Amino acid sequence: MGFLEALGDPSLPFVRNAVIGSLLASLLFGMLGSLVTVRRIAGLAGAMSHTVLGGIGIALFLSARGAPSWVNPLSGALVFALLAAFTIGFVSIKARQREDTVINALWAIGMSLGVVFIARTPGYADPMSYLFGNILLVTTRDLYLLGGLDLIVLILILRFYPQIEAASFDEEFAATRGVPTRAIAMVLLAVIAVAIVLLQTFVGIVMVIAMLTLPAGTASHVARNLKSMMIIATLSSVVFSGAGLVVSWHYDLPAGAVIVLIAGAAFFLSSLAAIVVARARAAARVRGGEPESTAEPVHSEEAGEERQA
Repeated sequence: MGFLEALGDPSLPFVRNAVIGSLLASLLFGMLGSLVTVRRIAGLAGAMSHTVLGGIGIALFLSARGAPSWVNPLSGALVFALLAAFTIGFVSIKARQREDTVINALWAIGMSLGVVFIARTPGYADPMSYLFGNILLVTTRDLYLLGGLDLIVLILILRFYPQIEAASFDEEFAATRGVPTRAIAMVLLAVIAVAIVLLQTFVGIVMVIAMLTLPAGTASHVARNLKSMMIIATLSSVVFSGAGLVVSWHYDLPAGAVIVLIAGAAFFLSSLAAIVVARARAAARVRGGEPESTAEPVHSEEAGEERQA
């Protein structure tokens, strides 16, 4: 059965859920991924994404021993992700020199706790399903949760975009202008933590960080400001996800891995194209007697205007 045929088959609702889920996830990948890329906090997001395995393992272990119904992998992952986010945020504010140590410790401890507790859980629990995900297992509840988080993130960005942009490009300068940079950083980490928990079903714990960076990294080669970067990254995520679903369906491959591979290929091709174009422009400026420019493609127009003022 072809993918389009399966998409229209009433007996295969999981295919439609996968498509809808990929669209909802793309909004998070585009908006949050751009902030992760611009603020250079991919390492922090990676630590949070791997720490959630500890919460999943403990929740599975407790559930097998008669814990209340609300103790489940989703709630366990959410608790650990938020704890990791606030721990990293606190350390970043109070002791930045220890930030790398704390990030690596959370990364290792979270993964190890998850493996140990899953191994001690009665019955069969496959950690691979959490590490690499399966978008074809996205449920209607997952779609509602993703849609709700999309709405929250969109409202926050539209309402506080100037402050978010200023804090993302020059945190110290923004703080001198009265922007609550610490509050923005903590809220961003908390939102990323929740997004990681919801998105781990889509591509898994290991690869969610890839989708939070690759589409945004691809967009950074052509975007001229944060707003355009978010839009291009979101559209790129839609294309990567759609192409990955079709390819994985036709060749019977893991959808999450295929989506990440397509996103990775696009990123490296766009990086190569950006290098070629930059060298061509530099050569043209040299021939024209102009000095070479070292400006990055993505910048804050508002920050530049404020500095000139």
